[in-house]
Amino acid sequence: MTMDRIQSVTVLSIECLKGSSKADEWTGDMLQTGDIVEQIKIGSGSGSGYAVSYTSPFKNGKSGVQKILHNASKERLTSILVRVRRGIDEFVELQACIVPEPGSKKQYALRSIGDPNYAVGFSDRTEAECLQMQASRSSRMVNALSRAKLQDGYVSYPWGRRMHEVLSVPNSSCFLSVLLLPKASDQVASRYNDLEDTLARANVWLNASQASGVPIVFMNIQTESLLTKISGETASSTVNAGSLSDLSNLANASLYGFEDYHGVDIGVVRAVRLWYAPLVGEFAIEIKIKEGDLKLGFAISRTDEGFIYISSVMDGSENVASSRSGLNVLYKEAERASRLLVLSRISNEKVLPWMVSSTGAIRCYDTVSLSQKLSLHRHAKVPILLHVFLWDQTLASMSGGSARSSVASPSVQPFPPEVQLTRPPNDNQILPLSSEVPDDREGISDGSELRLERDTAGEASFRFHDFSVTNNWV
Repeated sequence: MTMDRIQSVTVLSIECLKGSSKADEWTGDMLQTGDIVEQIKIGSGSGSGYAVSYTSPFKNGKSGVQKILHNASKERLTSILVRVRRGIDEFVELQACIVPEPGSKKQYALRSIGDPNYAVGFSDRTEAECLQMQASRSSRMVNALSRAKLQDGYVSYPWGRRMHEVLSVPNSSCFLSVLLLPKASDQVASRYNDLEDTLARANVWLNASQASGVPIVFMNIQTESLLTKISGETASSTVNAGSLSDLSNLANASLYGFEDYHGVDIGVVRAVRLWYAPLVGEFAIEIKIKEGDLKLGFAISRTDEGFIYISSVMDGSENVASSRSGLNVLYKEAERASRLLVLSRISNEKVLPWMVSSTGAIRCYDTVSLSQKLSLHRHAKVPILLHVFLWDQTLASMSGGSARSSVASPSVQPFPPEVQLTRPPNDNQILPLSSEVPDDREGISDGSELRLERDTAGEASFRFHDFSVTNNWV
């Protein structure tokens, strides 16, 4: 029999169905499309050997082997060993299991034991075709590379448990930011200052906060697009992006618009979000309340930039809640370092400024409501958990009491020497609940004046002017 006739004989060959997850299906010890099947062993594959063995030539080719696999599957003999030939004298074996092909009940494939993602089937080809495919292995690898596509998927994640266990403050992030809306340039809010003005105001807010003693550092800044409906003069003055040539006019615009398919004028407001972080991190202090505590022993105030801080701490008494917790130690260190002891959270709730409106007002927390909540803690004998900004890592070990540190922020650079940190005058200190005013007024100088006014957070509050600091306690 001539060589040409030998090569024209139909043989059983391998057909790769699914690639290996290990990306090694092209290595020599893995079966390849075009490999010629020489022997099949089916059975348990244990020490007693395989139950039955079939050798080439296989009767009826692929259809005959599929019948063999079907009968073996019915008898639950799913372990199989396939021996293939490459060229003249190169042989490779694959240990696999018999599985149904996807979408078929009578067609079977082989799944590798070593890599369940790798699957092969059988095909009828001439030996010449098989040898040609084996010789074109390099070009087939290149073709497979060009056709390979990454697949996406989904993975379930225990968000509830992770947010409770992983975060330093359960269910609350350590990312801090303030959103600045563009400032209206007229009373009817039909026009707004440009983006450069909003960026400059963000710069002012950060620099002024640092200069007042708030221990924060700049992290990042970005523009944030907000959609709104516009009409009238605002629409006529902003819906102007009709062509690509108009886009250059929008580079520094804080508000621009477009018309949707229904003829509604949609405005895009370009706000600025400023991201910042504490110099060292947030530090948690637990203030435990004892029977007989008439005061917590500290007063809170608010900076012009909206930060709440400890403005006074009672000194000289170890039986005060603030002294027992170590808050007085941190306060003294803050005074010594010309820093403000800024409150970032009360009972794990952030109390930081979060937005600047189009009128320029800063949205922040009202000191009256915070004082009320702290007073209710004292009345209910419920411990208070405060988080403060730290500026020195060594302070965490100095505070004592029941303090416990939180996750520190990324390392930051100190302020340049030209930034002077000074403490502002205590002109925004307030009293707690109005029902406690008679108790707190005891000992106030005759020149003190009690009046009701509205603070910058928009809440009515009682304030003392020209008061004695020792009487301004929560």
